[in-house]
Amino acid sequence: MVLMRVMLSASLCLLLASAGSGCGPGRGYGKRRPPKKLTPLALKQFIPNVAEKTLGASGKYEGKISRNSERFKDLTPNYNPDILFKDEENTNADRLMTQRCKDKLNSLAISVMNQWPGVKLRVTEGWDEDGHHSEESLHYEGRAVDITTSDRDKSKYGMLSRLAVEAGFDWVYYESKAHIHCSVKAENSVAAKSGGCFPGSSMVMLAGGGTKTLNELQVGDKVLAADQQGNSVPSDFLMFMDKDQHISREFYVLETDEPCRRLTLTPAHLVFVMNNNSSSGIMAVFTSKVKPGQWLLVVGNNQSDHLIPARVTRVYTEQHEGSYAPMTSHGTIIVDHVLASCYAAVEDHDLAHWVFAPVRLWHSFLSLVGMVKEFSSVHQVDGVHWYPELLYYVGRWLLDSSSFHPLS
Repeated sequence: MVLMRVMLSASLCLLLASAGSGCGPGRGYGKRRPPKKLTPLALKQFIPNVAEKTLGASGKYEGKISRNSERFKDLTPNYNPDILFKDEENTNADRLMTQRCKDKLNSLAISVMNQWPGVKLRVTEGWDEDGHHSEESLHYEGRAVDITTSDRDKSKYGMLSRLAVEAGFDWVYYESKAHIHCSVKAENSVAAKSGGCFPGSSMVMLAGGGTKTLNELQVGDKVLAADQQGNSVPSDFLMFMDKDQHISREFYVLETDEPCRRLTLTPAHLVFVMNNNSSSGIMAVFTSKVKPGQWLLVVGNNQSDHLIPARVTRVYTEQHEGSYAPMTSHGTIIVDHVLASCYAAVEDHDLAHWVFAPVRLWHSFLSLVGMVKEFSSVHQVDGVHWYPELLYYVGRWLLDSSSFHPLS
C-alpha cells in the first residue's frame, strides 16, 4: 500500500509539475502508446547527444554554490528512504540538490525498485563543496548526481542509465563502469520553469479568416487547431499558461520544404511529427528531438482545411523577444502554418490535455452563461497562469510528502 502511494504520488508529481511548467497535447493525437521497450545505454553514451552544458541538455554553468552563498537556500535535502547516499564526507552534502534534481531522483528511485525488486538507487556523489570535480562541474550547483544500484551490479548500469533518461533527467551519461552521471537544468532557467513557448511574433490563424500574432491574442478569440483526422478546426483560445513579453531567449526553428514553413518554439515544447509522410504514424515529441527527414503537419499553399505533411529539412536556433504558451480548447494550435501542441515538459499529449480539463469546463460554463467577453477584457499579466502554477506546487507537495523522512 505504501509503495502504491509512492508510485501514484511520483507519477502525479511528474505530470502536474510538468504541466504547471507551461505547455501538452490535444485530445486524440495518437492512442495511448503501450509501454515501450527500454534499451540500455552503451558505455560512454549520453542522452541527449549534445554537450551537457548546452541549450538542448542541462544548460550553462551558473557558478559554484557554497554554504555561505545566497544561493545555498536553493538546495534542498533529500531524505528519501528508498535512496542510499554514500556520503563519504559524512556531511550530508550528497543529499543536497536542487528541487528539480530531487524530483527526478525520487522518480528514478521508484523505477529502480520496480525494475529490480529489492534493489535501491544509490547516490555516490551529489553536491560538491570541496572542489573534487572538474572546473564548472554541475555538482558544484547541486544539479548533478553520480549513481549506481545498491547491489553495485555493473551489469545493471546500462539499464539504470536508460531509467534515468525516462525519469526526466536533462542529461544522462554512462560515464564509466563505476557509475552513471545525471544532471538537470537550473531551477531559474526559463526552459526548466516555463516548459515550452512560442515567440510573441509567431502568427496564428483566426477561425473567421485573417491572422494575429500571439502577443495580440485575447480570451474569446477563435483560432485554428486540428482534430484527430488532421483537419483544421476552430478552437477557443482559453488563456496563456505562461507569458513574458519582454524576455529574450533562444528558440528552436523547424524548417520544412514543399511547402516551406518555419515553426519557432522552445526545446521542451511538444510538436507532432511523423517518420514518413503518412499521417497514420503521428506522435507528439519534444522539439529538441525533431530531426531533419521527419515530417510535420502544415497548412498547404491552397489553404485547404486538411493539413498535409511537410518534410523537415533544417533544425537550428534563433534569438527572439517574448515568450508565450497559448492554450486552446483542443489542446492543439496552428502556429506559422504548422500544427503544434499547446503543451510541453511531459512527453504525453493525452495526459497533459486531461490535466487541464477543469480549465475547459470553466470556459464552457462561461460560454453557456454568456460571460466570456467579460473575462476576455481582463488582461493577463506576465508570468505563469495561476492554474498551472497551482498544479506545479501540488505536484511538488505530493512527491515531498511521499519521500520526506526526517533525520533521526
